[in-house]
Amino acid sequence: MQAVMARTILFNKPFGVLSQFTDAGTVGSTRRTLSAFIDVPGVYAAGRLDKDSEGLMVLTDDGKLQSRIAEPKHKMAKTYWVQVEGVPGAEALDALRSGVALKDGKTRPAQVQAIAQPAGLWDRDPPVRFRKTVADSWIEITITEGRNRQVRRMTAAVGFPTLRLIRAGIGSWSIDGLASGTWRDA
Repeated sequence: MQAVMARTILFNKPFGVLSQFTDAGTVGSTRRTLSAFIDVPGVYAAGRLDKDSEGLMVLTDDGKLQSRIAEPKHKMAKTYWVQVEGVPGAEALDALRSGVALKDGKTRPAQVQAIAQPAGLWDRDPPVRFRKTVADSWIEITITEGRNRQVRRMTAAVGFPTLRLIRAGIGSWSIDGLASGTWRDA
């Protein structure tokens, strides 16, 4: 008997797309879902990515892999490129590294560094609102938990609201070479 190989797909989710295959929202909803981009039967999203976030999603037909990625108890690292309003100094970056007090408790320590805008970054549709009087900058954050809207809440807690959030990596997988709205087998 031949073993069936699990299918694992890497998808670069565009802004505004729900991280599910159907929209169980309001009747007649026109919100875009994964089904607009991926026509592969039997694969499911391993974790979620907010509608207003972009970047890497892993889809698989392997329930154990799906659990290992999505369940916080496994502490799989997830890396985000975050465009924030303002320019965080050492104090704010250190606070993110140490863990930030949120309404649902203190976050685990994170790996955080200031970065230049990621090379080859695609345009977002719609674009991030530009304000001449307020600078923006980029940071890279790697977390090992997955609370609801966690990265956005973390940057806001240290005084630098998130303008754009892109998941760049999950474990050893990354969006390198994967255009927005496209997918490939892992």
